[in-house]
Amino acid sequence: MTPDALLPALTAHVRAAAHPHASPTTPCPCGAATLADRPDTTVVRHAGTVAKAHAADTDPAELALRVTVAARLPGTLLPPLHPTPTHLHGRLVTHWPYGTPVDPDAPDAAPWEAAAALLARLHRAPSPVAGPPVMRGPEKAARAVALLRATAPHHPATAPVLQAWSALPAWARGEAAMPDTTTLCHGDLHLGQLIRHPVPDGPWLLIDVDDLGVGVPAWDLARPAAWYACGLLPPDAWDRFLAAYRAAGGPAVPQDGDPWPALDVPARALTAQTAARAVTKAAAAGSPLDEVERSLVDACARMAPVTPLIPAAPPSPPS
Repeated sequence: MTPDALLPALTAHVRAAAHPHASPTTPCPCGAATLADRPDTTVVRHAGTVAKAHAADTDPAELALRVTVAARLPGTLLPPLHPTPTHLHGRLVTHWPYGTPVDPDAPDAAPWEAAAALLARLHRAPSPVAGPPVMRGPEKAARAVALLRATAPHHPATAPVLQAWSALPAWARGEAAMPDTTTLCHGDLHLGQLIRHPVPDGPWLLIDVDDLGVGVPAWDLARPAAWYACGLLPPDAWDRFLAAYRAAGGPAVPQDGDPWPALDVPARALTAQTAARAVTKAAAAGSPLDEVERSLVDACARMAPVTPLIPAAPPSPPS
């Protein structure tokens, strides 16, 4: 199926999922919307049902495990409507209840405390499945940098991004196993990954399990940490997020003292990933970097000559 044909097929699919006994030709007054339509992901809503077509290269066994984790950790992750992914013209499709997203036009009401508490709860939860997949954050960051290297090697902003990336340890570049192989992580935390369910004002829950798995929990704090370090997130919002994570017993950083030895490497990796995506997009469009994108590249230039902080190894468990 071509990308252009996927959206109408998924739209018909989610309508049938929402109304399994209705004729497809019966007029329907329900709310329907396309929530995302990208080469790697298409998400469509019909009434209270959301269908997501995952990337064409999604591993079926790993996605099934990730959906099972969501089903078994209600109150932290949004549970799926159906426990097993289905197929639609060569793409894996999952079904979820619709929830109220974060309002991007109300930054002062951003649920940083709720996001932090949910992350802490996830990081403290034992895996509810045997043999959980690996968290995909470093893998996705590596893909973004590889695409930059392949498509915009001569862009003036490419060199500082690649220099910052090359200074990272191998695990953060997706080239070696992560030093934590037991902690459940979301893998792609940002405010777009929270919804209220049930609508309109139920509790906040984490969504999007595509990158969920075991790994270094500091990766889940890295994007807000990077935004804070780049001046894109106000200090008050960062302080609230970090304090709420610590108050909830999150294990990614020490309960007091300097959090940056734990956060430095993941925050650098997320900065390089985000900058790589920005430069790739700007080069393809033939457009200049905007102020935010420029600040990310400038951060990479500052990071490159400074050795990343490496946290001390945790103490060995008592014998």
